[in-house]
Amino acid sequence: MRRFLTRFFVFVGVLATGLVVLSIAVNLFVLAPEPIPRNAILEIDLEPGLVEYVPDDPLLLTLERRRKPVREVVDVIQRGADDDRVAGLLVRGAHGGLGLGVVEELREAVLHFRESGKPAYLFSETLGRPGVGQGGYYLATAFDQIVLQPSGDVGVTGLAVEAPFLSQALEGIGIRFQGDQREEYKDALAPFLQDGFTEAGRESMTSLLEGIRGELARGMIDGRGLEEERVLELMDQGPFLALEAEDLGLVDRLGYRDQALQALRDHVGGDAESVSYRRYRAATRGVWDRGERVALIYGVGPIHQGESGLDPIMGGGSMGSETVARAIRRASDDPEVRAILLRVDSPGGSYVASDVVHRELVRAREGGIPIVVSMGNSAASGGYLISAPADRIVAQPSTITGSIGVAGGKPVTEELWEKLDVTWDRVEVGEGGGIWSPVRPFEDREWEHFQESLDRVYTDFKEMVAVGRGMSLDQVQEVARGRVWTGRQAMERGLVDDLGGLTTAVAIAREEADLAPDVPVELRLFPRERTLLEVLVEEGRSGVTRELGMDVAARGLELVRPLQRALFAGRDLSPFWGPVTAPGVFSPAW
Repeated sequence: MRRFLTRFFVFVGVLATGLVVLSIAVNLFVLAPEPIPRNAILEIDLEPGLVEYVPDDPLLLTLERRRKPVREVVDVIQRGADDDRVAGLLVRGAHGGLGLGVVEELREAVLHFRESGKPAYLFSETLGRPGVGQGGYYLATAFDQIVLQPSGDVGVTGLAVEAPFLSQALEGIGIRFQGDQREEYKDALAPFLQDGFTEAGRESMTSLLEGIRGELARGMIDGRGLEEERVLELMDQGPFLALEAEDLGLVDRLGYRDQALQALRDHVGGDAESVSYRRYRAATRGVWDRGERVALIYGVGPIHQGESGLDPIMGGGSMGSETVARAIRRASDDPEVRAILLRVDSPGGSYVASDVVHRELVRAREGGIPIVVSMGNSAASGGYLISAPADRIVAQPSTITGSIGVAGGKPVTEELWEKLDVTWDRVEVGEGGGIWSPVRPFEDREWEHFQESLDRVYTDFKEMVAVGRGMSLDQVQEVARGRVWTGRQAMERGLVDDLGGLTTAVAIAREEADLAPDVPVELRLFPRERTLLEVLVEEGRSGVTRELGMDVAARGLELVRPLQRALFAGRDLSPFWGPVTAPGVFSPAW
């Protein structure tokens, strides 16, 4: 049966490969890019969502193929701003789910487009999808006109974070979690050790939500011309039905996509032609496609040792230390690279893996290569550790960052096995062979060693930040203790240098590389992005393709874990798999 399935999937892969090759040939030799009309409306659909980066993984490349890369969308909007043929911008779909850092990235690009004197309209079916209306409306406030479908809502409300605490439930079935943290704000293990938020955890989360609420309010004040007192009042009164939102001035008009397009067409001229994102991108040259070379390297997802690939818990991409470290080395060895731009969006992960990436960045900087970090939705714990060596750190105002601390431990399941009448036995030679056994708790000597390990990691972490940021250890201690900050709060405390997105980071990379502000820049991706076809061909050469069908099936099963998503959303689970980690922070999803 296994042989049959393997042959079947290989056949499907070969057939798919043939179709891809045929498609490429048709596009190369038959279908030339359509020219852009003189009076064009650039239309971008955000409905499928955006993605920062997809590692060379066949399953991920398949799952993410419809999602546009953040940097490409920003680049296309900037192209349109500078293109005399583009008269206006229409964006569809802003009902959330993008992550607040990415929303701010898009807002920055839209505001730049409007600075060119061209109108930007947003159409959305709803701005009130449960739990994610805030980020969608925050993006909408960057546009000249907001057109909302009559059946939609505007989900402007207060902010709340809910987290499950499992210690009592686990103890009820005979599982006890044994672990510790440095220091009081490092709450990654709280769901397994506590029955609710600790005082420090509640304080930290309240401060974080207040900071994010301030950014949302600032967007409404600047974008909708409302007074601060009125904005805060509206936040406490929402959500709003479409008619209410229109009456309150939260949206400009009610209508459908065709009506939004017609309204923009009437604004710029009745003969304006809609041009899709893909058509426009294929027919124009990118803002960052030529010039002095800046290496763009992604550090996205939970951090672990080895190669970047699929994160089996959350189903997205993960950051492998070897993949990122190799990219840094190759960029450093490239004589044409003038600077390295590291794009970080990570909740943290393995301390050992983070240290590998940190070391390569230190070596690159010592070799004379300027390092600039651009933070996306989050750069917490290990995500911040790898950012610390940079010459300059750029974050969005709402980027979740900091979390300088450490936590770890293991589940102890001996009572569970007793309840099930299952006995365990062990053969051991020497001492300490069962220190990470989930069947028994730490022995006294093992617990002492574990505490020493936590102390060492925490001390190392603070020292790395002190050296990288030019701070004293006392200054680092003040902003560490496992506490998370928004990007704006982090800048006020010396953990971040500038607020902004990729465009800001590229400008700073120019500056750090001693290039003139008007010098064009080529963002060269390290490692080079590969298509699904290229990945399949490479795996075939290495003899992996014969197992591809079974591998895809196995990983497909790993993705079907809704319970894990519900319980561990936003958390890094590596403390379960390794002795000492710098895990991530629970963060609200927008």
